[in-house]
Amino acid sequence: MVQPSRRRFLQITAATLGATAASAPWQPMTGPASAAAGPAATSGGVTTIPTFCEMCFWRCGGIAHLRDGKLWKFEGNPLDPQSMGRLCPRGTGAVGAYYDPDRLRQPLLRVGERGKEQWKAVSWDEALGFVAERMGRIKAAHGAESVALFNHVFGQRFFQHVLRSWGVINYAGASYAQCRGARDVGFQLTFGAGVGSPEPTDIKNTDCLVLIGSHLGENMHNSQVQEFAQAIARQVPIIVVDPRYSVAASKAKYWLPVKPGTDIALLLAWMNLLVTEGLYDKDFVARHGHGFEQFKAEIAGYTTAWAAEQTGVAAELIVAAGREFASHRPASIIHPGRRVNWYGDDSQRSRAVALLNALLGNWGRKGGLFLASGMKIAPYPLPKIADTGKPRADGGDGARYPFADEGITTSIRDATISGQPYPIKGWVVYSTNLLQALPNRQETLDAIQKLDLLVVCDTVPSEIAGYADVILPDTTFLERHDELLVGFGRTGWTSLRQPVVAPPHEQKPAWWIAKQLAEKLGIGASMPFKDMEEYLAWRIEKSGHSWDKFKREGVIMGEHQPITVEEGLTLSFDTPSGKVEFWSDQLAAKGFDPVPKYKPQAAAPAGHLRLITGRAPVHTFSRTQSNPLLQDLMPENEVWVNTATAARLGLTHRAYVRLKNQDGVVSNRVRVKATQRIREDCVYMVYGFGNTNPMLASAYLKGASAGALNTRYATDPLMGSTSIHGNFVSFVQEA
Repeated sequence: MVQPSRRRFLQITAATLGATAASAPWQPMTGPASAAAGPAATSGGVTTIPTFCEMCFWRCGGIAHLRDGKLWKFEGNPLDPQSMGRLCPRGTGAVGAYYDPDRLRQPLLRVGERGKEQWKAVSWDEALGFVAERMGRIKAAHGAESVALFNHVFGQRFFQHVLRSWGVINYAGASYAQCRGARDVGFQLTFGAGVGSPEPTDIKNTDCLVLIGSHLGENMHNSQVQEFAQAIARQVPIIVVDPRYSVAASKAKYWLPVKPGTDIALLLAWMNLLVTEGLYDKDFVARHGHGFEQFKAEIAGYTTAWAAEQTGVAAELIVAAGREFASHRPASIIHPGRRVNWYGDDSQRSRAVALLNALLGNWGRKGGLFLASGMKIAPYPLPKIADTGKPRADGGDGARYPFADEGITTSIRDATISGQPYPIKGWVVYSTNLLQALPNRQETLDAIQKLDLLVVCDTVPSEIAGYADVILPDTTFLERHDELLVGFGRTGWTSLRQPVVAPPHEQKPAWWIAKQLAEKLGIGASMPFKDMEEYLAWRIEKSGHSWDKFKREGVIMGEHQPITVEEGLTLSFDTPSGKVEFWSDQLAAKGFDPVPKYKPQAAAPAGHLRLITGRAPVHTFSRTQSNPLLQDLMPENEVWVNTATAARLGLTHRAYVRLKNQDGVVSNRVRVKATQRIREDCVYMVYGFGNTNPMLASAYLKGASAGALNTRYATDPLMGSTSIHGNFVSFVQEA
């Protein structure tokens, strides 16, 4: 298989991996083009149909190509603001998701003991009838609130709607408490607005970019990575804070290899530097700041010399980097990050990031953090969902975590184990592998044993599917309609997902499954449309747009609104004070620090190193390891170890080892990557590998699972996120 060069691969060029599908070493299944697909362009035996990608959450617009009626390649849609005509390796590898040999093919019912992988194939009618009957039993015995939904990706929309219409009030996605939630809470507490997705970072126009644990170039946030590559070409100074010399660090003017867990110390020292040297935006603070003098007094003791002792980074380097990004304000960005649940104090660390941006005066400024623009699309008149008046079990309504504004996965798990505040007896899990996503796998397994019903709907047999009572095979995004993507960015837009090919076996799209389940549950009126094309066409035409044109182009762009002060935007802040809250009265009122404070993390036990994790350019979570195109590029992960540490421990580069954490959990074998590109006191692995479900045969036991080693975790008291960098490992060498 022809592979792109490293340079082209990292900078996301127009060349696509999908174009190599015709020469792949595996034989593609036949899959006719769907009659439901919209108007398509055909030339020389090649048909093109626009849709938007689901290989990750960035959801870039793309164009699928069928050659002689068979899926051939997937490229970026030049009309789409997310892809700008280019896709990342994951997106171009979407063809492999369709041809994945391990795909779930038909509904399955468990016939043996839970977790023993014993199944019988059944019809959709039997599978959904079983689910509805079990849900009815749970509702009769405990109430509808005793069924919970764990959801992820775009197909969740109608699962959530139907279950909420039935009475479910507990639903959550790992994307909140296990990824971005603490970041949005930190910014909400400071500016009165979260960051959202995609993050409104004006990298295109910035004069300086600071990345704190953000692996742009490895975590492929397409539009941001394209702008990042352009910033590098413009010779914009890049500052990277990371214990590992990442791809981003290799492009940086300053690399600060901080000791893991000391990021808040660095941020506080930078704020102190800007205030004491007068490098902050005094006009912005005077006009828009609340509690600045109290804030200033609180950070007075956090000097750069003190931070050097905490972080292991020379004071001179801290000062130079701080003066660098301050000199470019307001066109200077401290990137908010994405997967920020590191140590359990993540809302306060994200608030520190927000406060540093506030000192730069970059909120709503060109080259800083713009205020995203959207567009209005008419809502379909779905029946309203009645408020049950019952409390949620996860504490996300303020009862347990006062600043949480979404459901909390681990708290639903806690309630399932404890039965408090009421029993949770059924889980519906849509497209999320909780055994990899949630910390402490044993707690998830303990919760599963308390259930009367576990339903898993996915495209591949993830690890949690092995414990299901019912498995429902979902379609890939290339085989279905979905809800509209109404996006927020420099200009609002709406994208269409439409089927490109028919499902190869008995897979059904999530909207269809939800609609059929609604009928079985006696609430068919909650889905009052014949099919998704009727639903989507109604919304688009009611909004004054052409449905036929939308199907041809795949994207509708909205009218551009002012998103920066330079464009005429008037700043306002939805905080209690109506200003940027340098000092947070609402945090103080709840007993929390009104200004972030540094609190040292636990030290490593003797003979152990801290485990830190990240993403790879070619894989998304644990969803893509069996994709034949992406697996060919990265079949397994590695454990990064500093060369000096490897020599001291007798570890050989590329040799297999096992990792053993402080609680005695031993990983599957994983190769050593001995490198100078990481600190000596930690090791690094890409998340998502080490699958233990033999049904996922092509990825079975390949690489090691960082999630399985995450047995100890701290919970953020503000909003319930759980840490992923609080575990330590030693090495068990292969015989």
